[in-house]
Amino acid sequence: MEKKQFQAESKRLLEMMINSIYTQKEIFLRELISNASDAIDKIYYKALTDSQLVFDNDSYFIKVIADKDNRTLTIRDTGIGMTEEELENNLGVIAKSGSLAFKKEHESKDGHDLIGQFGVGFYSAFMVADVVTVISRALGSDTAYRWESTGTEGYSIEPCEKADIGTEIILKIKENTEEESYDEFLEQYRLKSLIKKYSDFIRYPIKMDMAGKRPKEDSDTEFEDYQEEQTVNSMVPIWRKNKNELTAEDYENFYAEKHYGFDKPIKHIHLSVEGAVTYQAVLFIPEKIPFNYYSKEYEKGLELYSNGVLIMNRCADLLPDHFSFVKGMVDSDSLSLNISREMLQHDRQLKLIAKNIAGKIKSHLQSLLKDDREKYEQFFESFGKQLKFGVYSDFGGRKESLQDLLMFHSSKEKQLVTLEEYVSRMPEEQKYIYYATGESIERIEKLPQTEIVTDKGYELLYFTDDIDEFAIKSLMNYQEKQFKNVSSGDLGIETEADQTEQDAEENKELLAYMKDKLAGKVSDVRASKRLKKHPVCLSTDGDVTIEMEKILSAMPNSAPVKANKVLEINPQHEVFQSLKAAFEKDQEKLDLYTALLYNQALLIEGLTVEDPVEFTNDICKIMV
Repeated sequence: MEKKQFQAESKRLLEMMINSIYTQKEIFLRELISNASDAIDKIYYKALTDSQLVFDNDSYFIKVIADKDNRTLTIRDTGIGMTEEELENNLGVIAKSGSLAFKKEHESKDGHDLIGQFGVGFYSAFMVADVVTVISRALGSDTAYRWESTGTEGYSIEPCEKADIGTEIILKIKENTEEESYDEFLEQYRLKSLIKKYSDFIRYPIKMDMAGKRPKEDSDTEFEDYQEEQTVNSMVPIWRKNKNELTAEDYENFYAEKHYGFDKPIKHIHLSVEGAVTYQAVLFIPEKIPFNYYSKEYEKGLELYSNGVLIMNRCADLLPDHFSFVKGMVDSDSLSLNISREMLQHDRQLKLIAKNIAGKIKSHLQSLLKDDREKYEQFFESFGKQLKFGVYSDFGGRKESLQDLLMFHSSKEKQLVTLEEYVSRMPEEQKYIYYATGESIERIEKLPQTEIVTDKGYELLYFTDDIDEFAIKSLMNYQEKQFKNVSSGDLGIETEADQTEQDAEENKELLAYMKDKLAGKVSDVRASKRLKKHPVCLSTDGDVTIEMEKILSAMPNSAPVKANKVLEINPQHEVFQSLKAAFEKDQEKLDLYTALLYNQALLIEGLTVEDPVEFTNDICKIMV
C-alpha cells in the first residue's frame, strides 16, 4: 500500500500542533466529537433540501468505544461520511476544513452552525495516539475507504468494507511513559467525564457502553458484571430551552451540576440576545462568598461555549472586576477563535458581549433591590465590597453605573440604606451627606465627632469597610450633594459660633502653648464647635482622613501617609477649666494634661499610642 506524504507546510504544522498548539491532551476528544457532530449536521442540512432524504433523529448518534486489551479508542458517527477525494483533501492537507468549505457552499440559516472551521482539530488525536485510522463511507456511495497515519511520516488511503454510512476514527493509544499516562483515555468513567466537561451539549446522543454490577438472578448476595449502552451527554442545554418551560429548581440543579458553588443562587439571569452579536447565557448571583474570593487563587470568569462546545473554563474578559462574583456560562458562535479554539482573539464581538452582560447584571441587581429587598441585602452583605471596589477603581470611571447599587448602614434606619434613600430624607437645610468611619457600628456610634450631626437630627452613614471612604472620595457627590466626614474641619452646620470664638480668643495663648507642645503630632489645637458632651477629639484638615491614614499605613511597602490632624478641645467641658487653671499656675501639670488628652484622642480614633508606658505613667501621676 502506497504511503503518501503530507505537504511540507502541513508536516510542519502537524509537528507544531502536536507539540504546542493544544495546552491539554484531553482536548482531542472534544475535537473528534465536534467533527462527528459536524458530519451529522451535514446530513441534516442535506435533508432540508433533498426530499428523498429523511432525517430521523433516532438514527443519528455518536458512539465512543474503549478497548483496553487492544489499547484502541474508537469514535463512531452516523454522519455524512467522506469519499476518497474528501479523505485526501480534508485529512491529507492540514488546516483545510471540510466543515468550513461545506458552510461556505451551503450558508445555513436554520441554526445548525458547524463547529469545526479550522481543519486542525482532527490532528489533535496524534497527541495521544501512535496510529490513527479513519474508516468512512460517504452518503450515496457503496464504497468505503480507510485512511491511516502514524503522524508526520505520512498517510495511506485504500478501499475497505463498511456496512453503514458514516465514519469511524480508531486511535491506537500510546503506551505510558515516565512523564505521561495515556491509560486514562481508555477508562470508561474518565472518558465519560471528559464528554460531560467539553461536549455535554452536543445536540446528538453520545453513547458509551458503561460497566455496572447487578444482583444475579435468584440471588441477593452474588453480583455479576454487565455492560449497558448509555447516552452520556445532556444534548439540549438549559440555555436553549424556553424560559417559560424552566423552573427555579431547574436553574438550581444546573448551578449544582456545573459546580458553580455549594450554595443556592440568589438570582439567575437567562439571556438570549440577537443583533450585532448573538449569544445565549445563564448567569447566577451566588448566595455566599467563596472562601478564596479575595485571594490570588480566585479566578473570575464565565464558561465560554461555541455552539454548545466548551472552549474556556474561565473567560475573564466576559466579566468586569466589580461583577467577578457572577457565575455561569455564555454560548456564542459569533466569536473569533484561534486555531486551537482554546483562546479567544480579542475582537469586537467579545467586547460587545461583555458590555451587554455587564449591563444585564446591573439591571437585574437593580430589579432585585427594588423587588426583593431582603435578598438584595443578603447579596450585598456578601459582595457589596466588590461593588465599592468597582466605584474606586479606574479613577471612578464606573461610578455612575454602580452608585445606585451601593448600600451603607444608617444611624436612623439601623439597617442598610441606599444613597438615593438617604438623599430623599435629607432636610432642606442639610448641605452634605454625612458619614463616619470606624471598625464597627458600635464604635462609630460612640465617636465624639458624631454628636453635632445627630443632635441636629441628620442621618449618618456608617462606613465600616476599608474601601468605603476611598470609594466615596471617587464618587465625590451624589445627586449634587457632597459627602462629608464628621471629622472634617468644616461640617457646614450652624452652631453657637460666637461663644466658641470668644472662648478661642480668650484662650488663644493656652491653645498656642498646647499646639507647641504637640508640634509634629498635630497641625493645630482648637476650641471645638462640634463637641457637646465629650472633652476632646481629633479632626482633620485636607483630603486624607484619619481612617484613610490607618488603612494606607497598614499596606505593605506603602509610603508614609499622614492625615493633617487637629486636636479639638471642648471649651464647655470641665476639663477645659482644669487646663486654664494649670496654664495659669502649673506648667508641669498642663504638659501632663496635654499629653493625656492627645493620647485619649488617639485611642478614640483607634490609633496607636506612641509610648504606652509613658501614657500609663501619666495616668498614675494624676491619681496621686
